[in-house]
Amino acid sequence: MPGRNLGPVTDEVRAEILRLQAEGLSRNEIMRRVDRSARVVTETVHAAGLGFERSGQVQVATEARRIDLEARRVDLAHQLHEDAERLRAQLWEPATVYAFGGRDNEYNEHELSEPPPADKKALLGAAGMAIDRSLKLVPPKAGTGAEEALSMLGSLAAGIARYAEEDTGEEG
Repeated sequence: MPGRNLGPVTDEVRAEILRLQAEGLSRNEIMRRVDRSARVVTETVHAAGLGFERSGQVQVATEARRIDLEARRVDLAHQLHEDAERLRAQLWEPATVYAFGGRDNEYNEHELSEPPPADKKALLGAAGMAIDRSLKLVPPKAGTGAEEALSMLGSLAAGIARYAEEDTGEEG
């Protein structure tokens, strides 16, 4: 088992630790090769005025992994938006409704020009959930104009309501 205590650290073990560190091996790999603890390896390297310079490599690898995960999140968000679009399209497509029933538990089906209201509600809920999840994966960037669009839509709705009141002679 790597890192078990094998007694005092000899000059030969110190030299081997420093040789492996000079080759650029990680602390954990040196631990495995010399069968000493992380503390022994780290103290030996630091006592020689050295360190483990792989931190730059680790940072580069970590950043590459972060970029890969970001790309995967963006791709998944795109797929969820496509799912939402397909679900929404089903709201207006012909649908087959079916049931088993009667005394003999017979199968019956009917073709409808569009899904019944309960199915539409379920489709809208699923589409909304897909959009919500995609926005959590990749939130919209600030300054996309969403606030302005909502304000414009609110003004438009208020204007339409005023027009409807005037047209019917009702006050709100």
